[in-house]
Amino acid sequence: MTGVLFKNCAAVIVNHGQGHEVLRDVDLLTEGPAIKSIGPDLNAPVAETKDASGWFIYPGLVNTHHHFFQTFVRNRADLDWTKLSVIEWLDLIYPIFSRLNEDCFYHSSLTAMAELIKHGCTTAMDHQYCFPRHAGKHLIDRQFEAAELLGLRFHAGRGGNTLPKSEGSTIPDEMLETTDEFIADCARVIDTYHDAGQFSMGQVVVAPCQPVNCYQDTMVESVALARDKDVCLHTHVGEGESPVIEARTGQRTVAYLEDLGFAGDDTFYAHCWELSQQELARLATSGTGVSHCPEPVYLVGAEITDIPAMHALGVRVSLGADGAASNDNSNLMHCVHSAYMLQCLAANRRTHPVPDPAAFLDYATTGGASALRRPDIGRLAPGMAADLFAIDTRRMDYVGTRHDPLSLIAKVGIGSPTDLTMINGKVVWENGAFTNVDERALFEDAERELIKLNS
Repeated sequence: MTGVLFKNCAAVIVNHGQGHEVLRDVDLLTEGPAIKSIGPDLNAPVAETKDASGWFIYPGLVNTHHHFFQTFVRNRADLDWTKLSVIEWLDLIYPIFSRLNEDCFYHSSLTAMAELIKHGCTTAMDHQYCFPRHAGKHLIDRQFEAAELLGLRFHAGRGGNTLPKSEGSTIPDEMLETTDEFIADCARVIDTYHDAGQFSMGQVVVAPCQPVNCYQDTMVESVALARDKDVCLHTHVGEGESPVIEARTGQRTVAYLEDLGFAGDDTFYAHCWELSQQELARLATSGTGVSHCPEPVYLVGAEITDIPAMHALGVRVSLGADGAASNDNSNLMHCVHSAYMLQCLAANRRTHPVPDPAAFLDYATTGGASALRRPDIGRLAPGMAADLFAIDTRRMDYVGTRHDPLSLIAKVGIGSPTDLTMINGKVVWENGAFTNVDERALFEDAERELIKLNS
């Protein structure tokens, strides 16, 4: 197998399991899907050689929560939720979601995936919980098709909603499934697409949308299926629904899910901004992870997620971009910066200090790998997946910053696309262009579908 030799890297951010560190003036060699070696004066006559002078090479970012389909519903002033509660906003936006068809899901997924790749994301977990009846059951299939086209390492969160609006959910009838329907299709996509092997490009997560919109048996059967198939569990937790769950069940969401078995080191929750210190301690004890989505916090305006407390307690933290309905971009690199800056804003209201800026890079890399149970991704070291991105720092943007690559993304922020993104040993984005698709053609196809939706 041939590979790529990156010569004369200004910095390579490595991790041998004890946190990230910076290697200066080294080479990095890939072979097939993996990193072969990192060090000075490497020689590989059969490899493609790239001059990496001035480049900072980082491990690929791992996105653990998104809603790709929402890229077709963004930048709309009529859907501004800053004056609404989360539940009121969902009542407004779900009827729009229910109109999407199968092609919308395909093109919106391509749109989100492309933006993620441009900004250094190499693995993404999408929480696809929107299944309008007219769109059929093959929406996850189309997402895998999109991921394969772009070369993205993809984890499909097969979501769903089962509780009707008449019983207290926010879900239109057109988007409802029965528990049996939901579980059956979860099993189908696992059997069809889930690859548990090393350097797998496709896996499946059982991900009922949120307990407030699902019957209890949906959550129980999700646990049973995920444990039987040995796949991860995921759902929304702690984004304003805990009082509703408590009124229904006598328990807040964390305790309710724990009692159902929907917790553990194979489970991660999205958001968790309303959780108490005692609830965070329960997550740490159970090993349940959190996908922190910082940018929707700007819009919710209620709570800044207590990442310092999670960090101090040892909760497994990862980062998610979240859907475009509450974050109008799909840029996980920007989320690293947002996550750090939000914690600085709230620092004087916290018991624990804000983690170092480098910790936020950890959340977006090794933290994401931990959430998805992927020991083969999330860090640069020999034998790990060749998932990485490169930034040429020989620009005015980086004057005064180059002494500290570990803090650069969180503290300074990177406003432009990467110079190169590699996934599984293949360069998929380089010099402002995708290497295997015509971006203009993809854009035109997506725009046509969007126009049809809005006509």
